[in-house]
Amino acid sequence: MFGKINLMINKWHQLLKMPKFDQAWHDNDLADELNEYNEETRLLKKWSELSDVVYTCTRGRWSGHEIAFPFTWWHFMLGTIYMIPKYSGRWLFFRSAGKKAGATTDIREVRNPKKTYKLHTIAKKYNLDPKTFQAICERQLRYWILLP
Repeated sequence: MFGKINLMINKWHQLLKMPKFDQAWHDNDLADELNEYNEETRLLKKWSELSDVVYTCTRGRWSGHEIAFPFTWWHFMLGTIYMIPKYSGRWLFFRSAGKKAGATTDIREVRNPKKTYKLHTIAKKYNLDPKTFQAICERQLRYWILLP
């Protein structure tokens, strides 16, 4: 059963087509996510942070690296249940915002759109006006349902 779940997650990562990085990048990303997970005490936020750990591990594996998941199989499953809608929602959110902003390529991002500095970073990466992109994202956030 675990093999089928990994296959499904790899297909999902293939759909998102996020950039692949070297082992050190993924190791550093995992260390950051584990710190955030360990610092969180509120139940829903802890679940969200667990999904970030699962995302980081599975993205690293999809990128071709040996990334060990640091918790139990149950933690992995629980994090996966939250991860897929959380990151899929963000990915779709940015694709939509990018089209509205006139991006010449599909925006492939899964960052938190409620953080202005991240919106500006994304806008610059895709050669969009940061203020315009921010305004589009803020309008979308009024009706777009995203998991924290």
